[in-house]
Amino acid sequence: MYTYKSKYDITIMKVILLQDNKKLGKKGDIVNASDGFAFNNLIPQGIAKLATPKAIAELNRKKAAQDKENAQRIEQIKKAAEQLDKKKITITSKAKGNKLFGSITSKDIAQAITTQHKIEIDAKNILLDTPIKELTTQEVKINYGDNITAGVIVTVSAE
Repeated sequence: MYTYKSKYDITIMKVILLQDNKKLGKKGDIVNASDGFAFNNLIPQGIAKLATPKAIAELNRKKAAQDKENAQRIEQIKKAAEQLDKKKITITSKAKGNKLFGSITSKDIAQAITTQHKIEIDAKNILLDTPIKELTTQEVKINYGDNITAGVIVTVSAE
C-alpha cells in the first residue's frame, strides 16, 4: 500500500481527489490523508481514490489532454477576437441635439455586430460601463475571457 508513518505515529496515505473539497483541495489534486479518514470517508463516499502509480499516470494523461484542449479553445477565441478587433459599427437612434431619446446598451451593440458583421457576440461580454446616451464615436471593449479582448468602434448617429 502507498502509506507512511507521520511524526505522530499516524499512518498517512496519498489519495487523488475525485471532486473539489473545501478542506483538502481541488479535483485531481494528490493529497495526504490518514488511512482511517481515507478508507472510512473519502474512498467510500467517492471523494477520493488511492494514488497508485497507475492512477497517477492516468491522472497525468487526463491533465495533458485537458491542457491541449484548453490551448485549442484559447486559439479559437484569439482568432475570433482578431476577426472582430477594430471593426466599425453604426447604430442609429432618435436624438434631439446631441442627446438620444433612449440609450444604447450592450444588447444593442451585440445586435449591431451580428447584423453588420455576421459575428455572434453575447451581450454579457461587452464591457460598457454605462449605456450610451448621446451621439458619439467610441471604442467599446469585448471580453472573451482568458485575458483576450477586442475593441469595436461604435458610432451612434441620429436617425
